Amino acid sequence: MKPLHVLEALGVQGLAATVRALPWRTSLGVGEWLGRRARSLGVRRRIAEENIARAFPERAPVERDRILRAHYAELGRVVCEYPRLPELARSPLGRYVAELRGRKHLEAVRGQGAVLLTGHFGNFELLGAFLGHIHATDFVVKPLTNPYVERTIGDLRAAARIGQIPVGSAMRRAFQALRAGRWVALLADQDARKHGVFVPFFGQPTSTPVGPARLALRAGVPILPGFIERRPDGRHAIEVLPPMELPEVDDPDPERTLTARHAALLEGRIRRYPEMWFWLHRRWKTRPPAISEG
Repeated sequence: MKPLHVLEALGVQGLAATVRALPWRTSLGVGEWLGRRARSLGVRRRIAEENIARAFPERAPVERDRILRAHYAELGRVVCEYPRLPELARSPLGRYVAELRGRKHLEAVRGQGAVLLTGHFGNFELLGAFLGHIHATDFVVKPLTNPYVERTIGDLRAAARIGQIPVGSAMRRAFQALRAGRWVALLADQDARKHGVFVPFFGQPTSTPVGPARLALRAGVPILPGFIERRPDGRHAIEVLPPMELPEVDDPDPERTLTARHAALLEGRIRRYPEMWFWLHRRWKTRPPAISEG
């Protein structure tokens, strides 16, 4: 038992109890304050600034700073919504999720396996949990190093009726879930190091997870991309896109082709709502081989 883990867990539990005791809209205000405070303290701020400058070199510094300020505020809102994940996921359409566009694409694959694919964009766990109340869904998750906080988050997901597949056994268990007719929700937008494929992302070759494409192609199931954005009134809008077009049968690298198509979809969404994407991750940490060797 590490003392730091205990302190972290107590802090998480205290914050969760506090925001659950507040009205939802009030808790969003608390989240905005926490996000702005994190920015003022410099929490991964340099990384975020570098990422935004790399993605939007054509934008003026004042505009990039506006994106960053809005992003930290949104991160705080999402953090303060997380303890309410079961409540938000079970709520009727219109209360917390104002709109669900593209439901027909979900109905078309009801009763069969499908990959739900998104990125670290908006309240992405709410996206998966809300869709999980339409059809049985499993999240592929990376366990946290703090077991006490991991248990708290796992309990929230379970209360939201979401299955969980640890990343270490993801491929095997995800195949099983898909064969059982469940949906499997994955993220595919963080640096994949040497295990990823390099595809264009904001005009740069970027190491990107190939797992979702590999899983869908081998299992013979469709990939449905989806995104969630916050509206000005605090509620969310969800959009599910049509199944991604499969590569041609003679494509020499269909996994790379599918991965590149999703990266392009995500980039387009980020350009529309840049404050919604998680800028605090070292997205371009891994360089292409030719650059690494130079």
